[in-house]
Amino acid sequence: MDAPNQGANALFILLGAIMVLAMHAGFAFLELGTVRKKNQVNALVKILVDFSLSTVVYFLVGYGVAYGTSFMVSAEELAARNGYDLVKFFFLLTFAAAIPAIVSGGIAERARFYPQLLATAIIVGFVYPFFEGIAWNQHFGFQAWLKAATGEEFHDFAGSVVVHAMGGWIALPAVLMLGARHNRYRRNGGMSVHPPSSIPFLALGAWILMVGWFGFNVMSAQTLDKISGLVAVNSLMAMVGGTLTALVLGRNDPGFVHNGPLAGLVAVCAGSDLMHPMGALVTGAVAGALFVVMFTLTQNRWKIDDVLGVWPLHGLCGAWGGLAAGIFGQQALGGLGGVSFAAQIAGTALGVGWALLGGSLVYGGVRMLCGGLKLDAEQEFMGADLSLHKIGATTDRETDW
Repeated sequence: MDAPNQGANALFILLGAIMVLAMHAGFAFLELGTVRKKNQVNALVKILVDFSLSTVVYFLVGYGVAYGTSFMVSAEELAARNGYDLVKFFFLLTFAAAIPAIVSGGIAERARFYPQLLATAIIVGFVYPFFEGIAWNQHFGFQAWLKAATGEEFHDFAGSVVVHAMGGWIALPAVLMLGARHNRYRRNGGMSVHPPSSIPFLALGAWILMVGWFGFNVMSAQTLDKISGLVAVNSLMAMVGGTLTALVLGRNDPGFVHNGPLAGLVAVCAGSDLMHPMGALVTGAVAGALFVVMFTLTQNRWKIDDVLGVWPLHGLCGAWGGLAAGIFGQQALGGLGGVSFAAQIAGTALGVGWALLGGSLVYGGVRMLCGGLKLDAEQEFMGADLSLHKIGATTDRETDW
């Protein structure tokens, strides 16, 4: 690359990193608006601290696991090509840090703080980058084997499986091990309803995520010459498809309406560079329906207390996105081709299986090492804000000194 192109590419991926960094504010406000008032501060603190710890662990360990690169070299070497390798790390870090942000929503309101931080370090340092290296850096010959067996590699342009399904399926064992919030499901078969504490904050979080997602998807090209308007419009179409089906099936519920577009965006990540916009619309619509139906089943029938519905939203819609890329990416359905449905099944299955195994081992190990994952009954009753951070989101009264 000549010097102007080097600078342009560094700026391009830096802007993508900043947009995805902003999505972490979206994760925070989505959780803040969904949980009860006594757990709002905890939602904000968790997302920021998880991101900070993820940065250190991914810089020192995780990025090397995925890409075989160490940053323990001179600053002169790091500054080569306008520091492109560093801003590429920054961009991919924001993806890695999304995993604990996703998990956070599932285990909200009753998880202990420091055991979750330990789990974050292990997930971002090894569990996530291990599969990231397989899917995006040719590790262990899996992609080469798929290419030989099916004619194409597993395709996941922006992380439907690598990021979202990974996060959702890692979260599922954590949610099951923690158990439900106190009195959420009563012995007589009844169920306590915990409505969102703030629909405006929930909506704000969803909007921040929606806007940032265009950096998540479009900037996954990683260099300016590979940018594609197709990715942007496919993201848009999947977003509105998810919104409209969630509106109808969710019967105007604002929680479903604002999570529907996120479901669509999760699903379109994998094939956003291949699909026709109408294929992206269908992909998003199916994801919106999948989220509403499966969130309702998990909460009401199966009694799985996944507070933000991260398993259906990220786990199931992410897996659907991996498969949808193999369907709507086909030329027969208006896509660009170069994708195999069989390869998509294999890659998605591997990602889901590894996430389930990793989540079970990490959270099972942390539970044994730390003497449990869950706040005690009194702490949960008081709320994580006062129990862990000694302050609530708003003061009950003003104090004159």
